[in-house]
Amino acid sequence: MVMENTTQRIDAFLQANLDDYIAETAQLCAQPSVSAKGEGIEECADLVAKLLEQRGFCVQKFATPGNPVIVAHAEGQSERTLLFYNHYDVQPPEPLELWTSLPFEPTVRDGALYARGAADDKGEFIARLAAVDAVRAAHNGTLPCGVTFVVDGEEEIGSPNIAQFVQEHLNLLKCQGAIWEAGGIDPDGHPMLLLGVRGILYIELSVKTMKRDEHSGKAHILPNAAWRLLRALDSLKGPDERVRIPGFYDQVKPPSEIDIELLDALPDYEQFIRTKLGVREFVRGRTGKDLNRAVFEPTCNIDSITAGYQGEGPKTVIPAKATAKLDFRLVPNQDPDDVFAKVRAHLDDQGFTDVRVTRLGGAMWPAKTSSDDPLVKLTACTGEQVYSQPSLISPMIGPSSPIYAFAYPLGGIPVVTAGVGYFDNCGHAPNEHVRIKDFHNGARHIARILDGFAVLSHETE
Repeated sequence: MVMENTTQRIDAFLQANLDDYIAETAQLCAQPSVSAKGEGIEECADLVAKLLEQRGFCVQKFATPGNPVIVAHAEGQSERTLLFYNHYDVQPPEPLELWTSLPFEPTVRDGALYARGAADDKGEFIARLAAVDAVRAAHNGTLPCGVTFVVDGEEEIGSPNIAQFVQEHLNLLKCQGAIWEAGGIDPDGHPMLLLGVRGILYIELSVKTMKRDEHSGKAHILPNAAWRLLRALDSLKGPDERVRIPGFYDQVKPPSEIDIELLDALPDYEQFIRTKLGVREFVRGRTGKDLNRAVFEPTCNIDSITAGYQGEGPKTVIPAKATAKLDFRLVPNQDPDDVFAKVRAHLDDQGFTDVRVTRLGGAMWPAKTSSDDPLVKLTACTGEQVYSQPSLISPMIGPSSPIYAFAYPLGGIPVVTAGVGYFDNCGHAPNEHVRIKDFHNGARHIARILDGFAVLSHETE
């Protein structure tokens, strides 16, 4: 599939230029781009465009109702095109006091680059640029297939505008497969190939019982917003962890036999998770490989609850307002719009018409690629070549991503993952980092996929 001498040239190029790519990653990470706050977005979008233009890509910067989307394309020798989805926005860096070095002052230490976005997703983006450079160098300046980059500016806030953007630019984004953001290795060093993501609906519940907070000495007559909200929350899910919203599970599609086989083939991570996170008991008392199977169950999760006085020391008040933020992780074939309507109807039926329900961010639908697709096989095979361990294939993971916005409108293209991650990157947390060896191997893996993609169709005809 990939000639040995080509592979050697790819690896030699990446090894010789590794320090330059880490420096390029640091440059990109030094530019804040916090979508939740709108911080540095335009500047970062322009920097991403510049990095692509420097490599000869035809680059377009598209305005959306939110943050810009960068699209870049380079022609290849075949008519096939491989699409890369990445994002340039990052999570807020807080709490700042827990960072060893400042989040937007990239620092290399102990074999890793520390900065917000180092792993999610700026390091991964640069690793893919490195892979493109390496494949070009191995093919005397040409690419074996076309390459399109889509670099989103709102992934960390749910990509509320990407689905509409794709619908409006189907011809521009035409491709035969995509490599999504994320990917990497498991705790034992196996390359992880992720074939599906859950959908998400993010909402806020709020209730107001008075015009202002009042003295708690009047709690015998005045309504407490916190108690009101807690009772509404309690109606959503029972002690058995089952969601109580009528019809919530009606559209749930159970895992197939192949899905279960793939999940059961994954390692048993129970003890690792217990040690890493200090978990005493898992939800519903799950143990062993049953933890893997549980990813096909939808969830209702409370992200935060806010009411009354939040400062140090006592303050005896009756909260007048209370809010809670929740996310629902959805599995195939659940629809976030349908779930939102069911949440509102349930609260009304339970007598909580005074509880306001607000959607936050963009909803995402579940998406999943078939495990027998040729691109899946290519990704698994090349992963084993790079990491010298068999690839592990997970049909579904817990997080969400806007794969649905591309896969289905673009003709049901296969979407796979291959990246620079490992189990302790601290993504979304203080001290986010990418290990330099993972960056290097991630680029090597991407380059091999890119090099083999051009002839993939001929091998499967």
